[in-house]
Amino acid sequence: MKNLVSRFAKNESGATAIEYGLIAALISVVIITAITTLGKNLTNTFNSIASNI
Repeated sequence: MKNLVSRFAKNESGATAIEYGLIAALISVVIITAITTLGKNLTNTFNSIASNI
């Protein structure tokens, strides 16, 4: 039983999977924020060009 508990405590594959999931979620949030900001800037640029024409 003691051996089983020590093996379970040393197993870090679950923690690694959670860390990768958190990193992927953070990258997704950054990408979504960047695309949203870029989209708003493009909209303003095209509206400015359209009004000047």
